[in-house]
Amino acid sequence: MLSFILKRIGQSALVLLVVGLVAFSMFRFVGDPIDNMLGQERTQADIDRLRTQLGLDQPFPVQYYKFLQEAAQGNFGVSYRQGREVSEIILERAPATLELAAVSALIAIALGIAFGVYTAIRRNGFLANFIMSASLVGVSLPTFLIGILLIYIFSVELGWLPSFGRGETVRLGWWTTGLLTESGLKSLILPAITLGLYQMTLIMRLVRSEMLEVLRQDYIRFARARGLSDRVINFRHALKNTMVPVITIIGLQLGAIIAFAIITETVFQWPGMGLLFINAIQFVDIPVMAAYLMLISVMFVVINLIVDILYAFIDPRMRVSG
Repeated sequence: MLSFILKRIGQSALVLLVVGLVAFSMFRFVGDPIDNMLGQERTQADIDRLRTQLGLDQPFPVQYYKFLQEAAQGNFGVSYRQGREVSEIILERAPATLELAAVSALIAIALGIAFGVYTAIRRNGFLANFIMSASLVGVSLPTFLIGILLIYIFSVELGWLPSFGRGETVRLGWWTTGLLTESGLKSLILPAITLGLYQMTLIMRLVRSEMLEVLRQDYIRFARARGLSDRVINFRHALKNTMVPVITIIGLQLGAIIAFAIITETVFQWPGMGLLFINAIQFVDIPVMAAYLMLISVMFVVINLIVDILYAFIDPRMRVSG
């Protein structure tokens, strides 16, 4: 088991290095930050001085090595646009994104598993067929279109919920939360549904297909022959074995929720890291872009590592192959 974990950790470290290299290479083609930082009356001496000060005159391998060296210490440099430490800016924006992602994940996992189990058990019922038909909306429509549709219905037409912003927040140390205020909770509803709808439908359809497959197994027939109740068979035997492959998908979707929050945050003007990344692209703020992508990569890798370890505990065959 220890060798399996060490192998996965080594693979995760390699993935982070490759992702960092690709991301850092792409930033060389998004524009020159000097153009946005200096005015129209800049001289060549001003350009050379600022380029030297930012380290942009050094070879690419040197820039990348210094970036990794500083990032390992939690230092991502200074924002070209705001003139502040990038780590400080990220800490300000992270609570909004993580709170939105957590609520969206909770909605996706809870409703996805519940609807998946129900549509598998009552697969010929009217409500189950209706849920499966309605789930096509979450799979087919893009996230930004779902967000705009929800804004039009619940904000423009009905006027029940706000269409943008985070609402009133409460500071708990360095963390800010809107879960403790009425306006914060109302502001969270539409973005959370928008972000979690696709993941919910994906989990639901996967749970349903796996549940139907498990219910056809011989040990389920044997359990029925023993006279066990449907409740015991469905939830103690079938659901437990259904969750083995579902855990992997749930882990991947947790990372996807954080990564794809960038679209939802843009639609709802949610003051999180995704909106910060969009603004950084417009101003060619390379330190902010690099920090955001590295953090998202770390989250993805850590989640996948945890899923692999959980999978190994659940399925002994993984430990044998490892």
